[in-house]
Amino acid sequence: MTTTAPGGPVAAELPFFVYGTLLPGEPNHDLFLRGRTAGERPAVLPRALLYDGPGYPYAIEGHGRVHGTLLVAAPGVYGELLGLLDHLEEFLGPGHPRNLYERVAREVELPGEAGEADAGHGAGESVRAWVYLAAAAVTRSLRTGGVLIPGGRWTTGRTPGGS
Repeated sequence: MTTTAPGGPVAAELPFFVYGTLLPGEPNHDLFLRGRTAGERPAVLPRALLYDGPGYPYAIEGHGRVHGTLLVAAPGVYGELLGLLDHLEEFLGPGHPRNLYERVAREVELPGEAGEADAGHGAGESVRAWVYLAAAAVTRSLRTGGVLIPGGRWTTGRTPGGS
């Protein structure tokens, strides 16, 4: 697991795996990502569980799969996008006691032909990406009293294209 401090040096410009309000069609996608991505495609985070939160989900380490989207930053905006997402996700630095999420580098799976990753039959390829996982204190709380989202797919309950 690799983390970097906000505004600190980044070893590589990794793509981002998102699974909640930053998904296409969700409110924060337009607010934070519009015009800042060069590519978006479905992806799956293995070895993770998804919990319901107060209007947004939390992913934690576990024996499951979380469905989301892999985002590639547009040329020239990586640093800006990284800062925006760190701020949104309340990531203050690796292990900071006030973090809501930790930004960690994880392998995510991209579906192969015929949606193999969705079907749980493996993936077409694996890509290293930044993922915001629940910070330690939040994770402890979720494990003892959180609401697990079956199937690892978060939705606001709105119909596509609805408000």
